[in-house]
Amino acid sequence: MSSKPFELRAGLLGQAEGILTSRYHQEYERLRYLCDRNIIDPKTVAWPMPPSAEEIIAEAEKLYKFVQTK
Repeated sequence: MSSKPFELRAGLLGQAEGILTSRYHQEYERLRYLCDRNIIDPKTVAWPMPPSAEEIIAEAEKLYKFVQTK
């Protein structure tokens, strides 16, 4: 039995996690930069949350739909 479907799903989950983690870090660093320069007040900032498992799965599903299109 081939593990290709499993490998595809695992790869898509990894890509989705990478995409969302990168977005999280970019937003966090942007806000930190603004706070460090007193452009915004850290107490009023809506700090980003790391991606949840549900968000990663949803992103992987979007990637999978793209892979399925011809």
